[in-house]
Amino acid sequence: MSASEDIALIGWGAISGQVAQMLADRAAPVRIVAVGVRDASRARDVPDGAKVIDDPDALAGTGATLVVEAAGRASVDPWGSAALEMGADFVVSSTSAFVDDAVLARLRGLAQANGARILIPPGALGGVDALSAAARMGLDSVTHIVTKPAAAWAGTAAEGLCDLHGLTTPCTFFEGTARAAADAFPQNANVAVISSLAGLGLDRTRVALVADPGAAHNTHRIEAAGTFGRMLVELENHPLPGNPKSSAMTALNLVRLIENRVSGLVI
Repeated sequence: MSASEDIALIGWGAISGQVAQMLADRAAPVRIVAVGVRDASRARDVPDGAKVIDDPDALAGTGATLVVEAAGRASVDPWGSAALEMGADFVVSSTSAFVDDAVLARLRGLAQANGARILIPPGALGGVDALSAAARMGLDSVTHIVTKPAAAWAGTAAEGLCDLHGLTTPCTFFEGTARAAADAFPQNANVAVISSLAGLGLDRTRVALVADPGAAHNTHRIEAAGTFGRMLVELENHPLPGNPKSSAMTALNLVRLIENRVSGLVI
C-alpha cells in the first residue's frame, strides 16, 4: 500500500475528467501530476499542478508512479511503453489495443523487465473477479452480449450493418469472437477484451453486439460455464455524460482501482 500516489492521466476526455473530479471530490490521497494529450499547445482545464504533455518520453520527468490510459487504442503502445520503462504501473482502458498480440507481449516484457505491472480494470463490467477465478478451474464457454442504444453505435461500422436511425426492434448486427468485435468496434467493445483476458481468451470468447432503439442503458451480459459451475452477470449502466459510447461504470472502476492503491482495505 502507498500512502499516496502520483498519477499521470493519458487522455483528457469524458472518462479522465470524471475520474479526476471524483478523486478530488472524495479527497483521495493522490496527486494528478500530468495529463497526456495529442497536442499540449491547446489550453485545457486540467487539475492544479498537473503538467500537460504530448510526448510519452516526457513521462519520465513527471514522477508518476501510476499511469492511467483513457485515450484510445493508438495511445496504449507508446504511452504504455514509456510508463513501464520508467517502472510505473500502467492501467489500460483501451484494451482493444490487445487484439494485436504483439502489443500485449511487448508491454508484458517491459513490465517484467522493469518490475512494473499492467493493470486491467473491469471497465463497464462486474463479475470479472468471479470469471477470472472460475478460469483457474477451467471454463467451457463464455458469451458476452453488449446491448446499447442505437445512437451509441453511430459513427461506427454498425451503420453499415443495420439501419440505426430506422430501427424499431433490437438488431444483433455482430456475432463472432471477442478479437473480431474489439478490432471492429474499438470504442464500444473494448470491454470484450476484458472478459476475454479474464476467461477463455480472445478467440474462444463469443460476443454479440446489439443496437436497441428502446434501450436507455448500456447493458453487458456475461454467461459462462465450466468445472466451477455456471454464472450469469448482467449490468445496466448509464452512459457516461459526454460520451454515450462509454458507461459511467468505466470511470467508476478506474476510481476504485486508484483508491485501492492507497487504501488499507482493498475490496
